[in-house]
Amino acid sequence: MQVNSNQAASYVPGNNIDCGGACHARCSLSSRPRLCKRACGSCCARCKCVPQGTSGNLDTCPCYATLTTRGGRRKCP
Repeated sequence: MQVNSNQAASYVPGNNIDCGGACHARCSLSSRPRLCKRACGSCCARCKCVPQGTSGNLDTCPCYATLTTRGGRRKCP
């Protein structure tokens, strides 16, 4: 998947992140895209960043990587 310059800018941690665009890119290959985008949006709003790509790269956004559900599972896709 290629990321254009507008999408790449949305991944940079900070207050002006486009959570919708970043989560759309992150969840583009998900088998359950609506669920993925909802969880990603929640995480993005809290952390102000989303890791690049459709999976992995969690080291680029440590906050996103450490959020968990009440059951102890990773919250963010």
